[in-house]
Amino acid sequence: MKKKKLNLRDLNDTSIENKVSAQLSIKEYIPSIFSFVLLIVGIAVDYFDAFPFFKSWVRIVWYAVAYIPVGFPVIKEGWESIKDGDFFTEFFLMSIATLGAFAIGEYPEGVAVMLFYAVGELFQNAAVKRAKGNIKALLDVRPNEAVVYRNGDYVSVNPETVEIGEKIQVRVGEKIPLDGKLLSEKASVNTAAITGESKPDTIAKGDKVFAGSINLEGVIEVETTKEFKDSSIARILDMVQNATARKSKTELFIRKFARIYTPIVVFLAVCLTFLPYFFVDDYVFQDWLYRALIFLVISCPCALVISIPLGYFGGLGAASRNGILFKGASFLDAMTQVNTIVMDKTGTVTHGVFKIKEIKPITLEKATFMKYLMAMEEQSTHPIAKAILEYKADGSDYEATDVSEVAGKGLKGMVNGKTVLVGNKALMTSNGIEVPSETDAIVESIVMVAIDGKFAGYVTIADELKEDAHEAIEQIRQAGIRQLIMLSGDKDSITQQVANEMGIDW
Repeated sequence: MKKKKLNLRDLNDTSIENKVSAQLSIKEYIPSIFSFVLLIVGIAVDYFDAFPFFKSWVRIVWYAVAYIPVGFPVIKEGWESIKDGDFFTEFFLMSIATLGAFAIGEYPEGVAVMLFYAVGELFQNAAVKRAKGNIKALLDVRPNEAVVYRNGDYVSVNPETVEIGEKIQVRVGEKIPLDGKLLSEKASVNTAAITGESKPDTIAKGDKVFAGSINLEGVIEVETTKEFKDSSIARILDMVQNATARKSKTELFIRKFARIYTPIVVFLAVCLTFLPYFFVDDYVFQDWLYRALIFLVISCPCALVISIPLGYFGGLGAASRNGILFKGASFLDAMTQVNTIVMDKTGTVTHGVFKIKEIKPITLEKATFMKYLMAMEEQSTHPIAKAILEYKADGSDYEATDVSEVAGKGLKGMVNGKTVLVGNKALMTSNGIEVPSETDAIVESIVMVAIDGKFAGYVTIADELKEDAHEAIEQIRQAGIRQLIMLSGDKDSITQQVANEMGIDW
């Protein structure tokens, strides 16, 4: 099976796609710009009366040409709604009002009203696209291919075509495309996309693995237990991408209100046109029709029917741009009544990146101790190993050899002719090494080191608090939140320590 490579052509294709998208966006504004130019020229000619031929049919044709680019899409939309049985829409009202303006000779006003409406629609579409783009960018974690075993070979396919019970292969650094159970002996996976925890999970054979997790060490094999559409990451994506389908009470009310309000407006406009005939002595049909058309325009429920849903959609998009996902518009309303907040720890109040907190050598000097430790950790790709290797020592000229991994415990190898163990307490005790009792009270992740059968010291690793975490908690309380609760998949002792430091209730 050939391995797919990312090359400059892929990057160029992405660039071309972005350019095409931008060009399409510009083209959407061309009809409105064209109508605007013709309208301004027509009004100027009318005002200065510079061209005698700009009368009668020439003037009608000029304004008709200005009207068609912005008016035809609205009239078409209104006609499609009528065919679907929905007569009284904002498209229908705008069409009647502007065509009526043409009928009584008010051509510039007919074009201007439709032009303003079309520009408003363009701004609305731009806001919706921007909001959708924010949501899509935030959720770009969907695996786009699966390497599945079929007909005696591994082939790359779309994850949606993989069936339950098939065997898939996941290379280092790749996302697991479907939920399943591990067939390999062990695996180290980053589940941050699912749980938010930066610390990788060690998975044993037969354990569950979830789509969207990243394989960190070695090639692994997984037997699928769910179809792609039922996988954990697919359900999360579907829930968020369809957030706008969950309408708020305000949106639902406005929809019902518009269905009643719009027919009433049309009926009143008809009455405003004809009823004065029975009550006014100097009744002029054209004057009262003109007033009725004005009434239709100012009474059109566009401001309600369009702006309120757009406001909610814009709110969802703005939230996603700032890393906040709402399950639906109704939850935006619910936010105004919130008095308790439950938050995650990793990535919310902490950076989600491991850093060395304390170095505690016992039998060696600090610099020498770190050289032994770093020589061993250079053989590992574990995030804790990376955190240790970021330590700025005086330079390590030590080299580890014969390094082997003890599953779930740590590393064993040779450095400068000495046997070195690096790992957790279980690794130490299984090799008969006595661990100081002081380590039992440590809540952070701890990496212990033993050299030639003697405990040499340890390093504590912790997730750093964000610089603005305290300020954020204070601002949340000032906003009226009475109770703050923190949940975490991390050790309870670490979670409690962070909660106490941040002043979080529990």
